[in-house]
Amino acid sequence: MEWEYSPAPESSAIADIKDRYLPFIDGSFKEGSGEDRDTINPGTGERLSTVSTVDASDIDRAVKAARRAYEDVWSQLPGPERGKYLFRIARAIAERSRELAVVETLNNGKPIKETRDFDVPAAAQHFFYHAGWADKLQHLGLGPAPRPLGVAGQVIPWNFPLLMAAWKIAPALAAGNTVVIKPAETTPLSILVLAEIIADADLPPGVVNIVTGAGDVGSTLLNHPGVDKVAFTGSTAVGRRIQRELAGTGRKITLELGGKGANIIFDDAAQDQAVEGIINGIFFNQGQVCCAGSRLLVQESIADEFIERLKQRVETLRVGNPMDKNTDVGAINSEAQLGRITALMDAGLAEGAELWSSSCVLPKNGFYLSPSIFTNATPSMRITREEIFGPVLTTMTFRTPDEAVTKANNSPYGLSAGVWTEKGSRAMGMAAALRSGVIWDNTFNRFDPAASFGGYKESGFGREGGPSGLAAYLETDDEAVVQ
Repeated sequence: MEWEYSPAPESSAIADIKDRYLPFIDGSFKEGSGEDRDTINPGTGERLSTVSTVDASDIDRAVKAARRAYEDVWSQLPGPERGKYLFRIARAIAERSRELAVVETLNNGKPIKETRDFDVPAAAQHFFYHAGWADKLQHLGLGPAPRPLGVAGQVIPWNFPLLMAAWKIAPALAAGNTVVIKPAETTPLSILVLAEIIADADLPPGVVNIVTGAGDVGSTLLNHPGVDKVAFTGSTAVGRRIQRELAGTGRKITLELGGKGANIIFDDAAQDQAVEGIINGIFFNQGQVCCAGSRLLVQESIADEFIERLKQRVETLRVGNPMDKNTDVGAINSEAQLGRITALMDAGLAEGAELWSSSCVLPKNGFYLSPSIFTNATPSMRITREEIFGPVLTTMTFRTPDEAVTKANNSPYGLSAGVWTEKGSRAMGMAAALRSGVIWDNTFNRFDPAASFGGYKESGFGREGGPSGLAAYLETDDEAVVQ
C-alpha cells in the first residue's frame, strides 16, 4: 500500500519576522555603521529580512561597554545573583520556544521538527545547566578561587545559530565574564531575538553585546586589544588564521573547527539500529554538522547487505519545505554552500567513486540537495578527506578492527566517531584507539550540556560544555593568564 503524509506546515506568522533588525550594544538595539545586509530564507530563496551591520567603531564601542560592565557590575556580582539572570534567560527561551523554532527554521533552512525538538530545548538546557554552576565555581577542581578572564570575544557559525550562542554565552556569563558575540552573516535573526530575551531579563547593559556582519567583523572583534578570551566555532581555515594572529598575546583561545567523523559498523551490530544512527549522523541538519558521521566504515562481510538496507531507508526520507512538520531533510543554508557541496561531489565522481542519490523530488525554489551516498571510495579521495558539510555520505569497508582504526584515524580531523557492536569490550577498545574528541557507542549525535565537546588535530582544541567548558572561561591558580 502506498501512502503519503498530508502537508502539515507550521505558520511562519508565529515568528513575527521584522523587516529590519539592529545590533545589540550596551543594553539597547542601535543602528550599526556598516552596510545593511539582507538575510535569505533558504527554503524559498527569497529575502527574509534586513540586518544592520557594524564596523570597527561599533565593535570598539561594544568591547568598551563589555569592559565597563565587567569591571563595574558583572564580576562584582555574587555567583547566586549571576545564576538568577541565567535562569531567567533559560525560562524565557523555553517560554518563547515555538517562536524561536520558527525563526531558526526560516533563517537557517533546517526542518521545524529539529529546531522545535532539539535546537531550542538544548539552548535552554545550556542556560539552565550553567546557571547552576554560577555559585559553585570553587568546586570545579580548578583551585579554591577561580576567577573570570574579562571580556570574551565570540564568533559562531550558521549551522546552529541559537544553540551555538547558548554554548558560548552561558558558560562565559556563569564564570563572571562579559561577552561580545558575532553570529554568522547568513543567520543572525535567532540571536537577535535572544537579545530581546536578554533585554527583558534586565541583564545589566554591556554584559552581552551582539555585533552583526561578515567575516571581517569577526576578525576585527577577535583581534581587538580589549578582548581577553577568544572562542570561535567555524572552518578550520579560519581557525588557523585566528591562531596565527593571536599567537603570543596570552589570551585563552577555544577553537571548535571542522570534522570528518567515522561511523564504524561491525558485523555483530544491530543493523536496523545502526541504519537509524547513520541517518541521524549524516542527514540531521542536512549534514551541516561539524561532528557529522560523514564517513561510513562497514565490515566487509555485511557491507553489501547493509548498504542496500541503508539506501532503502534513505529513500523514505522526506525532503522539502523546512516549515512542514513531516520534513526530514530541509534546505541547504545558502546557495554558496550548495555550490561547495556539489563541487566536492563532482570531485568524488571524477576520482572514481560511485554516487547514489535518493529519488526524492526537490522543491523548485530554495537550496536543496537529495541525500546521497558514495560507495567504492578510498582513503585518498577528496570526498573521504575533506569536510563536505552536506547530506552526502562516503562509505568504505574494513576487515579487522585494526583496519577500521587505521582508516578512521587516517584523517586530518579528530572531532567525532561512532562504534556499532554488541560487544562492550570491543567498543571500549575502539574508543581508546580512535583519535576523536567525542565517541558514541551504538548511537550518534547525542549531546548534553554536562558533557564536554571538542576535538583534536584540525578539529581544534579546547572543550565546550561541562566543567571543562567552564574552565576555558576561568583564570586558575595553576594556569595564570598573561595580562
